[in-house]
Amino acid sequence: MTSRKRLSPEESRNSALEAARALLIEAGPQAVTLKAVSARIGRTHANLLHHFGSASGLQKALAEHLAKSVCETIIDAVRASRAGLGSPREVVDLAFDAFDREGAGALTSWMLLTGNEDALDPIIRAIHALVDELAPEEADANCGDQRIHNDTLTLVLMALGDALIGGALAKSLGLPRDAARARAEAMLVQSLADYEQA
Repeated sequence: MTSRKRLSPEESRNSALEAARALLIEAGPQAVTLKAVSARIGRTHANLLHHFGSASGLQKALAEHLAKSVCETIIDAVRASRAGLGSPREVVDLAFDAFDREGAGALTSWMLLTGNEDALDPIIRAIHALVDELAPEEADANCGDQRIHNDTLTLVLMALGDALIGGALAKSLGLPRDAARARAEAMLVQSLADYEQA
């Protein structure tokens, strides 16, 4: 009989979150269950209950895990872009990929449809923290210039919509699959140009 490697609580939790993320990407949000995750990582259902409390706790932790990972990647791309090492398109692609290939769009729609809207709080908080770091001067709601906030709102809504219906809609309109990404890039380029002229 082989013995399982003993994992620290943090390693066990991270292993479960990575397995949940893989299931999300491979089979959609309905596949992210305690039973499926525990089977994937070779742990017991009770072990996952200990870490997450419930299936909705696992989904909320997954949302937080995805949001943190995605926002860290996006902020690195924005910093690179500001330093002249990247482009607005790279920021757009990261945001769109987060909602499409990384599964955040599917997870978001699943949480809304199942009434588990609280699970979206980590995504909302992570995006808010990202914007506050990118534009601390906009943190004051009375600030006249809310450009980064507005650009972020538009980019996230475009990325989410594209993940959910973008392919089918672009095809039905006779547009290339990346048409929404191109529009988002044009928006960011124009916003940057407007900011530099102000």
